Amino acid sequence: MIGSFNRSHYEAVLVERVKGIVGKDGWSKRYAHINAFEEMLADENVVIMKFYLHISRDEQKRRLESRLKDPHKNWKFDPGDLEERKRWDDYMAAFQDALGKCSTQRAPWYVIPANKKWFRNWAVSDVIDRTLKTLDLQYPKAIKGIEKFKVE
Repeated sequence: MIGSFNRSHYEAVLVERVKGIVGKDGWSKRYAHINAFEEMLADENVVIMKFYLHISRDEQKRRLESRLKDPHKNWKFDPGDLEERKRWDDYMAAFQDALGKCSTQRAPWYVIPANKKWFRNWAVSDVIDRTLKTLDLQYPKAIKGIEKFKVE
């Protein structure tokens, strides 16, 4: 089974930190909680791949402008993104801390340059492909005596 989680518990050390929703005493403890949770998952043979899709400030601006200009992309525009953009430096500092404090041997972060979507897609796919190949995945064994069954 493969699952994908967008942001998940990292919101606590990113958005909540940058917006001041939780004070430093609250969010700073969460790095250890995140690491402990991911270690528990790894102990249960869950393979964890975390991707940070990094775009530049200029690329973010271009994409936001495109959402305003292209009627097919208008639905993606959120005025709140303009306020969040003003906190770019704060977000970069929060991301740097999260990546540095929560990239472990068993739950590594992969920083993916994402200005070019084709490259982003290839890089993420490559990491997933290489990781899956290390798992020696096998089809489940057939039930005993399967050769005796006939479909009428």
